[in-house]
Amino acid sequence: MSEQSVVLVVDDDPLNVKLLINILESDYEILFALDGYKAIELAGLEQPDLILLDVMMPDQSGYETCEQLKAKHSTSDIPIIFISSLSDHDDETKGLSCGAIDYITKPVKAAIVKARVSNHLELKHARDILKQQASVDQLTNIANRRRFDEFLLQSWRTMQREAKPLSVIMIDIDYFKPFNDFYGHGAGDEGLKKVAKAMQQIIARPSDLLARYGGEEFVCILPDTDEEGGLYIAEELRQAVQNLEIPHQHSKANSVVTISQGLATTIPTSDKLLSNFMNSSDYALYQAKELGRNRVELAIA
Repeated sequence: MSEQSVVLVVDDDPLNVKLLINILESDYEILFALDGYKAIELAGLEQPDLILLDVMMPDQSGYETCEQLKAKHSTSDIPIIFISSLSDHDDETKGLSCGAIDYITKPVKAAIVKARVSNHLELKHARDILKQQASVDQLTNIANRRRFDEFLLQSWRTMQREAKPLSVIMIDIDYFKPFNDFYGHGAGDEGLKKVAKAMQQIIARPSDLLARYGGEEFVCILPDTDEEGGLYIAEELRQAVQNLEIPHQHSKANSVVTISQGLATTIPTSDKLLSNFMNSSDYALYQAKELGRNRVELAIA
């Protein structure tokens, strides 16, 4: 774990930064910042596993920096340890109330710094594993419905703030019940895994998400993607599943497993409802099924 862990050291005194780097660099990758503004920028870009944050800094204190880091979605889960020459209990209480997980007083002792950093990284690693397990569908190993709900709301708010288009593709495996009935539930599970894997290979951008919506239904969230881009991705998904050539004797759409898709695209605004947006993609999926399946239909804006 330690080879992969990244620690961000924040202190306005370069000598203190150098001291902490010397203590930790043999075990972790170290980043550093000399002020709170740079620390916030680095934390957002690099996503360190832990931050060592000085309290007394000019322009912006460690307390203010901590509060801003905890207020941002992208950095709120990064554990922060305050390092300060202030040893009063009130100062420590204030630091912990800002969202820090620990408080180390100066002058620092190498053994204490190493132990505290190691312990908190172990805890974070355990939390990350639990969080990942809670967000992943255990059969297909892609995002689950819970992760989809979180990601959709986050994407909607971000695209609203940036005035950019958001596309959602609702996906359904064609005639999956007859497939299960004829080939058995074991084959059905294997089919779901193969379909999910094939589609995941198409969803390559880190900003996008493919999730299992439930049963044989999947959903794809594409931030900053217009109708043209959404249709392109949908066709790539359709072709990838068909190219698996999983036999399906009881499909009226094809002799192999296929998917139907409903695409909705909008630029989120304060007067639009997310629920209506999702309903439109669901209705487009219904239209795709009504028109013969193994196709994508675009929701009418």
